Amino acid sequence: MIKRIIEVVEYDSQWPALYQTEANLLNNILNGNIYRIHHIGSTSVEYLAAKPIIDILVEVNDINELDNYTDIMQSHGYKAKGEFGITGRRYFQKGGNNRTHQVHAFKVGDPQIVKHLAFRNYLRRHPHIAKEYGDLKKQVVKICNNDIDKYCHGKEAFIIHHLVEALKEYPNYMTE
Repeated sequence: MIKRIIEVVEYDSQWPALYQTEANLLNNILNGNIYRIHHIGSTSVEYLAAKPIIDILVEVNDINELDNYTDIMQSHGYKAKGEFGITGRRYFQKGGNNRTHQVHAFKVGDPQIVKHLAFRNYLRRHPHIAKEYGDLKKQVVKICNNDIDKYCHGKEAFIIHHLVEALKEYPNYMTE
């Protein structure tokens, strides 16, 4: 198996449009089960350097019902990965080793939703912290040797620290 190349690139102003196109597709595929859909991850934060992969958070009414959509998601290029390490999540990847999109689906009310949205909005409200995060990612990607575990570990302390701060601002996450 060919190892996936991990790259961190400067912000691309096309990322919001790429998200919207995929969100429209997901709305059509998952229709009545979607409660809300969000652009998350670093590509959702203007001017933040990121891996060029669009992360999408889908809040669904019935998480188990998503298992019935595996075939149609596959027909649109997604690979179903099940919970993939996070209890209660359904995770889908698009693009294989040249990944373009990742879908993280949770049942409405799952605490993971708050974490993702609070962290995203925190970075949007604090551009200097977003810049620090982008600089850190650029440093880590240079030394991780395309090892995703090393890449994630290199960012972990930063994320944990700032997620705590983001959750202190939690009531504001709904406004963005």
